[in-house]
Amino acid sequence: MARDDSLIKDYTSGPVTRQLLGFAWPFMLSNLLQTAYNLVDMAVVGQYVGPAGLSAVGIGADLIHFYTFLCMGFCNAGQVLISQYVGLKDRDSLSRIVGAMFTFILGLSLAITVLGLALAGRVMNWLNVPPEAAVYCRQYTDCCTAGLFFLVGYVMVAAILRGMGESKKPMLFIMIASALNVVLDIVFVSQGMGPLGAALATVIAQGVSFLLCVGYLWRRRDRLGFEFKLRHLRPDPVNLKKLLRLGVPMMIQSCAISVSQLFVSSRINTFGVTVSAVNSVGGKLSTVASIISQALSQSGATMVGQNFAARKFDRVGRTVGMSLAVGLGFAGVLSAVMIGWPEQVFSLFDDDPAVLAMSHSYVLIAVLNFFGFAVRGPSTALCNGMGFPVMNFVLGILDGVVMRIGLCLLLAETFHMGVTGYWLGGALAGYAFFLVMCPYFLSGKWKNHAPASKGF
Repeated sequence: MARDDSLIKDYTSGPVTRQLLGFAWPFMLSNLLQTAYNLVDMAVVGQYVGPAGLSAVGIGADLIHFYTFLCMGFCNAGQVLISQYVGLKDRDSLSRIVGAMFTFILGLSLAITVLGLALAGRVMNWLNVPPEAAVYCRQYTDCCTAGLFFLVGYVMVAAILRGMGESKKPMLFIMIASALNVVLDIVFVSQGMGPLGAALATVIAQGVSFLLCVGYLWRRRDRLGFEFKLRHLRPDPVNLKKLLRLGVPMMIQSCAISVSQLFVSSRINTFGVTVSAVNSVGGKLSTVASIISQALSQSGATMVGQNFAARKFDRVGRTVGMSLAVGLGFAGVLSAVMIGWPEQVFSLFDDDPAVLAMSHSYVLIAVLNFFGFAVRGPSTALCNGMGFPVMNFVLGILDGVVMRIGLCLLLAETFHMGVTGYWLGGALAGYAFFLVMCPYFLSGKWKNHAPASKGF
């Protein structure tokens, strides 16, 4: 890997700030498009079908996100290993980990599809789907579950490209998919297909995006050293073991946080429709904050991974520090807007007078969430970039179970703070990663951790 290569980018030298921001901005735009991507289905279905359709798409989307999280941990693990192999300039191992990802992750997506379709009826009962939305919800989830291969496939190939330092091509492919999804949504749903049409539009758009990603890798297979042949797709035990060792804790972390958020939302919904609406708007505001946080986490993890494997610890520190500075700056801007114009912000989502009146009581919660995302980005970048499976597992349990569920129940029920307790507990849980990773980073002990790419 001595020669210059436009597919694989080396971040172990050069200006850290310019590299981080140049690498992160396509992630930010991609995350924004993916957020809009998920909202398009609900907006179009709501216009043509009504509340039953909205309920079906909302519940179905949450379920599909959970299925995706089961695979996403391994995609993130593969990205970390690839970035470390790039830092080590080990092209042979890089090719083998790509083969392991293709075989294992796509195989896992097919297994989840089979189980998801077989258990669909029971899952609908567990989710307490409203009777008027039951048929719509089953149609939507069955269609999306059947197309899970394409969604997971895109996430996997995008992770491969990110690990190599390429962020612009995944952004381009998600832009194409988003535009196609909007057009197909309107065509299918307006023709009376309802939520099934929205699901079909999503699956087709995801399929196109996945095929574009695979085609991009195929055209550059000589630069990667990976060809789509049986000998490359057969995962070797060493790299598969590394992928599992790193990916399982990441999967548990994502699923624990996802399940805990669903649990807290279900408790908040018992306080009535107004509180539920305020909580939904708060979730949308958090999504906006997470656009920057996730971009810094994803780009930072690749840069940390390369430099950590190359033992360039000063560049690791500068990457983490710059990620924190950018995140805090963005959180400050969002907080100023929220403090100055809470009703105007909430009216962008819901203009109900009761909801707008309650917006003032949500200001502190929103600010805590904004800064929680800001400090979480660099914390996860450091943890994931190093490839620290035990820490990932501990932080997932700490965030999802101990702090989010534990604090919410403690504040809301033991201290009788009601819905404010649930909101406050959820917001404070967002600092779990920072409270652990900040002292660990400042101690310097992370420098003694062995890169995941080096083995066990």
